[in-house]
Amino acid sequence: MELQTNEANLREQTVGAIAARLPGATAVFRRHKLDFCCGGEKPLGAAAGARGADVAAIVRELAALGESSVMPDVNRETGALIDHILARFHETHRRELPELVRLARKVESVHADHPQVPGGLAALLQAMQADLESHMVKEETVLFPMMRRMPGGRFDPPIVCMRGEHDEHGRTLDRLRALAHDFAPPEGACRSWQALYAGLAKLADDLMNHIHLENNVLFPRFSGAGE
Repeated sequence: MELQTNEANLREQTVGAIAARLPGATAVFRRHKLDFCCGGEKPLGAAAGARGADVAAIVRELAALGESSVMPDVNRETGALIDHILARFHETHRRELPELVRLARKVESVHADHPQVPGGLAALLQAMQADLESHMVKEETVLFPMMRRMPGGRFDPPIVCMRGEHDEHGRTLDRLRALAHDFAPPEGACRSWQALYAGLAKLADDLMNHIHLENNVLFPRFSGAGE
């Protein structure tokens, strides 16, 4: 479906559809703190209104991006898209989360008396790591192989399950942001603290894009959402 980028139509398009098809849209949504992954099914006007964001300003920014091309992932063949998700996101999460847990433990221990220390962050990251690993294994051993074998299939029940787990990952990200002061280290923070928050910001960005690609690009090919 062609994405209409005039201001009136943009308000009615879902956030996920805009993020999937309009290059640069995800950066606009991040600036305005709009959820384009787990909350991607909401129309832009409703999503922005619920956040108390300036709908007109967001629409103007999006309209200014134009329709020069659609996001390349929309046109990837399903097998290639799955390969991209595995390499870019699954492998990255597995590589980076253990180091974030280690850094969080160090910061919590060394700076235990600091008023802005993110107490409990390491435990939250460990729980997140376990949840993500369980989720990714389900995709890698069950859902993705089915999608490769039956490109025209309908897999609504497992997709509903994966979307529900995505929603929980999104709630965990919200808790991480709150605990880590939106990933802004305090003045005079040591290098480990700065590295921890930089890594958390990257994790949040990666996970949002990971969920977005699955919820708004891959899953609709195999569920009623794609009709």
